[in-house]
Amino acid sequence: MTNNQNQKIPKRILASLIASVSAGVVPRSGAPYIAIGRQDEIGALLSDLELINEGGGSMRFLVGRYGSGKSFLIQLIRGYALERDFLTADCDLSPERRLYGSGGAGVATYRELMKNLASKAAPDGGAMPKIIAKWVFSLQGELIAEGISPDSPAFSARLDAKLFECLREIEFLVGGFDFSRVIGEYYRAKQRGDDMRAASCLRWLRGEFSTKSEARRELGFDVSTIIGDNNWYDFLKLWASLSKMMGYRGLIVFIDECVNLYKIPHRVSRENNYEKILSMFNDTLQGRAPHLGLVLGGTPQFLEDQRRGLFSYEALRSRLCDSRFSSEKHKNFVGPVIRLARLSDDELLALVVRMTALHAQNFNWTPRITGEEQVAFVRLCLERAGANTMITPREMLRDYMTLLNILMQNPTVDFASIVGSTVTLKTEEVESTPTAPAKSTKFDPSDIDF
Repeated sequence: MTNNQNQKIPKRILASLIASVSAGVVPRSGAPYIAIGRQDEIGALLSDLELINEGGGSMRFLVGRYGSGKSFLIQLIRGYALERDFLTADCDLSPERRLYGSGGAGVATYRELMKNLASKAAPDGGAMPKIIAKWVFSLQGELIAEGISPDSPAFSARLDAKLFECLREIEFLVGGFDFSRVIGEYYRAKQRGDDMRAASCLRWLRGEFSTKSEARRELGFDVSTIIGDNNWYDFLKLWASLSKMMGYRGLIVFIDECVNLYKIPHRVSRENNYEKILSMFNDTLQGRAPHLGLVLGGTPQFLEDQRRGLFSYEALRSRLCDSRFSSEKHKNFVGPVIRLARLSDDELLALVVRMTALHAQNFNWTPRITGEEQVAFVRLCLERAGANTMITPREMLRDYMTLLNILMQNPTVDFASIVGSTVTLKTEEVESTPTAPAKSTKFDPSDIDF
C-alpha cells in the first residue's frame, strides 16, 4: 500500500468515510484510504481482472465472519476495477433478492445490479444510458477518422450500419436478438428525441417489465422475451460481451450477503439457488462467459455447513472444498475460495493510527491520544476471550471511533478515564502475551508501514 496517511481527502468522501466506519457500515467510496493488509487477497482478485480483460471468466467466493472485511474488500476491488476501466455492478442479497426464485425474487437481483451499474465516469451507479451514449460517440469518432463528415447525408446511415454490425455479434447468444434490438431502438429513439420510447427501452434493459404484452405495448414493437427470474443471468453475460465492444475491459459483478441463501428455509428453493451458483461457476471457468467476473461474499456457514450451506450440494462441495494438502500455514489464492483471516496485531494497530489521522483531518482537531495509548487500546481489544482469532476490524473500529468522539467532545476527559485503569494496571502482563503487538510501548506512528 502507498503511504496516504497525510494525504488530503475530499471533504465529501472523508465525511462519508468517517460516518460509515463509526456506524460499522462499509464505505462505498474512499475505501483505499483505510486499506490495511490483505495484499495477497487483493493481488489475487486483481489478477482476475487481467484474465477477464483477455476474454476469460472468473468466479471467486470471499468467505469470512461478519465484520471480517468481506464487504470492504468488495468495495475496494470495485474501486480498483473502475479505475482500470471495467464496468461494475454490485448488490446485496436479501429475502426479496435471490439468484433463483419465483415471484420476481431472481430478477430483483438483476434490477439491483443494473441500478448499481457503474463506470469510471459514473462510479455511483446508474451508468447504463451513459455507457451507451459513450459507445455511440466513439463510433461517431471512428467515422470521422475515416473521413466521413458529420454533416454529410451518409454519416447517419453509416453510423446505423456500424452500430448494428457490432450488435450482430451478440445476436446468436441466448436473448441476444431482443437485447441488440432494444439497444438499437434506444439509440434511434434518442436520435429522434423520443424520450418516452427511450425510457421504455431502458426499462426493458433493466428488467422492469413483468409481462411480454406490457413490454410490447410500451416499446411499440414485438419482443419474444423479457428479462425475468429464469434468464436474468444470460443477460449479465450479454452485458459482459457488449462491454468489451463498447471499449471497456469487461464486467465485474459483486454479490454480497450470500448468507441469505443459506437462510432460505425450504430445501428445494435453497438448492435451486445453489444450482444457479453451479451454473455460473461452470460458465465462468469453462470459458462460456467471456469478459465476466463474479465475486460472491458469504460467511463460513454459508460455504461449509453440510446440512444447509454450499457443501450440502455435492456438485458444489466437490468443486469448492479444500484440498487435503491445504493448511493454514500455506496460502492458496489461486482457487475459487478466498478465506479472510483476521488482520494481524500490527495491521490492527496500523488501522487505528490511520483512523486517528483521518478523524483529525475531518474534524480539524488534534486528537489527545498518544502512540502508547493507541497500543494500549489494541491490547485491550485483544484481551477479550477469543479475540486472538475472532476479533474483527468492524467491532474494533466502532469502539475506537466512539473513543475519539468522546475525547473530541469532552476536553477535560483523557484516555485512561474512558477505558478505565485496567489497561495501565495490566501493561506488564499483556506485554508477555503472544497476542500483544510486536511494538514496544515507545511507539512511533511513523514506524507503521502503510
